[in-house]
Amino acid sequence: MVYNIEEDAVGMDRVESPAAGGQRNGRADGKLHPKLRRLLGGAAPDRRRVQRFLSGNCFPLVEREAVTFVFHGEADAVYLQHFMRGVPGGLPFERAGGTSLWHLRLPIPAGSRFEYKFDVVRSGEGVWINDPLNPCHATDPFGANSVGRSYGYAAPAWTQPDPAAPTGRIAAMSIESRAFGETREIGVYLPAGFTNGRAYSAVILHDGKDFVDHAGLATALDNLIHRGEVPPLIAVLTQPGERNGEYTGDPRHADFLTGEVLPLVRERFPILPGPEGTVLLGSSLGAVAALSTAFRHPGVYGALALKSGSFIFDRGLLENRDPLFERIADLVDVIRGDPARLPGRVFIGCGVYEGLIGQNRVLARFLGDHGAEVRFVETRDGHHWQNWRDQLHASLSWTLPPEP
Repeated sequence: MVYNIEEDAVGMDRVESPAAGGQRNGRADGKLHPKLRRLLGGAAPDRRRVQRFLSGNCFPLVEREAVTFVFHGEADAVYLQHFMRGVPGGLPFERAGGTSLWHLRLPIPAGSRFEYKFDVVRSGEGVWINDPLNPCHATDPFGANSVGRSYGYAAPAWTQPDPAAPTGRIAAMSIESRAFGETREIGVYLPAGFTNGRAYSAVILHDGKDFVDHAGLATALDNLIHRGEVPPLIAVLTQPGERNGEYTGDPRHADFLTGEVLPLVRERFPILPGPEGTVLLGSSLGAVAALSTAFRHPGVYGALALKSGSFIFDRGLLENRDPLFERIADLVDVIRGDPARLPGRVFIGCGVYEGLIGQNRVLARFLGDHGAEVRFVETRDGHHWQNWRDQLHASLSWTLPPEP
């Protein structure tokens, strides 16, 4: 068994209490960031000093052990709403004297990336907004959040555009699906320098368009390939129809990928023969769909990359959850009965601020105990696309075969 824990956020990662979730709670720790202490020491700062403070700093303010959030504007109250399980949420800001400056200091472990909003209350009405002083945002299919980074976190260099990296391209394809009785559109990422004179590994991504739009997939692949950190590959970008139903054990999905998408891609492009060069990748419910597809079609896929999977081993967690989780628990029970049907090489990644981190740990141990080579990575992040972006190098370098 290979059970590789890349990072274990000691102290914070074992907590499964709910995140903010729209609640308003308690109080912050009462301490001040040194820059804020200087501003607020003595007499209340005038408008000019406040403006100098705002224009001369980057927000939130970061210390080794805490992050300080600042809001400037008229309000009856301001609360921090974030998406980190195990970290106090819904905390009120403190108003600085008679000014329109509000602040909140929150201890957050070093190396964390997190997403948040401000709940600004005026005339009894609360509105969630992104942090006006923070230009860093992350998008998802539902909108955008402000991005916070505690001391020591930096996005991997390969996630940023590199003028020296040749760019691949994404080709559009249509499939008349027999499984679903409709036309489906897919994208195929082809690396720079693509040629029919060599064979490539194929990575089939669930929610592939979302990976491109919200996780910078094309930029990341261009850079990783250019740096020689992963071999040149073909990425097949699929999108579901009705996601919640299709990704939670619908056999048509597994048949669509295995009996329709993969044969078409093999026909059009030079893909390595056999299962070793074929990887299924998915995040959240997409990880459930990847696991289900590999289980239903043993011997077709050589590896799995599962990120923040919505897995349920413990049925006690089903209370007050959407009924789709009961379907997932049923699927997991079936898989537990015959794990030998799964690929022997698996990457599992999850953020320690996610509600189902414990279930992902259980899956990693279960697969490792039944003979799979498992690389398990825990990050100080939540259930977000940029978390799954940051795991791309670790997941692809583990699941892809080396260049011949």
